[in-house]
Amino acid sequence: MSSSSTPRWVWGLLVAAVFGVSSAGALFQHVDTVPPLLRASWRLQLTSLVLLPLFLYQYRSIESVVAEQFKTRRTWLLLVASGVALAAHFGAWVASLDQTTLTHSLLFVTAHPLVIVVGMMILAPTIASVRPPLRNETLGAFICFVGAAITLLDTGSTQGDQTATIFGDALAFGGAVFVVGYIVVGRILRTWLPIFLYAFPVTLIAALLLLPFSWMIEPSFATFGVFGWTEADYFIWFLLLALAAGLLGHTGLNTCLRYISPLIVSVAVTLEPVLGSIIGWVFFDAGVPGRWTWLGGLVLMAGLMTVVIASEQASLTKANNENNRT
Repeated sequence: MSSSSTPRWVWGLLVAAVFGVSSAGALFQHVDTVPPLLRASWRLQLTSLVLLPLFLYQYRSIESVVAEQFKTRRTWLLLVASGVALAAHFGAWVASLDQTTLTHSLLFVTAHPLVIVVGMMILAPTIASVRPPLRNETLGAFICFVGAAITLLDTGSTQGDQTATIFGDALAFGGAVFVVGYIVVGRILRTWLPIFLYAFPVTLIAALLLLPFSWMIEPSFATFGVFGWTEADYFIWFLLLALAAGLLGHTGLNTCLRYISPLIVSVAVTLEPVLGSIIGWVFFDAGVPGRWTWLGGLVLMAGLMTVVIASEQASLTKANNENNRT
């Protein structure tokens, strides 16, 4: 679709959605008195409640063939797999926010395009359905590795109350690895499953899965409780996480994809580390990143954009070829 035919409100929604997604890291870090796995569960619990009425409305309005397919064993195995991946993503990422700086966490958790390219390199020789990475995708991955190495030179530096650590950066990158599973399953199911029929069960499954792990490994679990987000000290922050980062951010981006190129949306999302760092600095006194983080982060983001642009162009070429054959 050309930009001239895109409704103006879509561009406004895209800006708001990217800012919404970018706010999550600073909001999570602001309530760091709550242990990370429980914090992640609270966010997903409240997001599930926000999504529930939308799920019920959509379920009542779908065609019977979609409803029957939604109830199948295969569909629910995929939904559970996606929920597991989402729980692991949030658990690792929120834990990273306690172990490294906000900017480092955002840079490494948004590196999932790099994970996808590396996965293609590994799997393409043995799995026929997986294509090998294109030259520009490989180039982008190399640039990402260079940027990550430069960023790690800031290990030990401080940003606000947090110190950059390799362990924290590794947790954030683990979040990027796990979110790939969520993306892959989403691409399978979203070809026929409406957004809220996918988002609600996956979010709820992830929220429930995090609770027993929090109970087992986080000593202060009993202090805060399963539904501690209902307390006045925490409710506003987790409501913002659910509405701004969850509903406005993720649902807004999915809505934008109906009107504008996935390339534009994907490139906009790669700005999350910059926007998230600005939000943390302006509203939560998160501090300014070190010079190596600035330099390495810009290189890493350039690599990610190279990968995203090459991947979206490959998808567009494939779609055009399929259309020409039909």
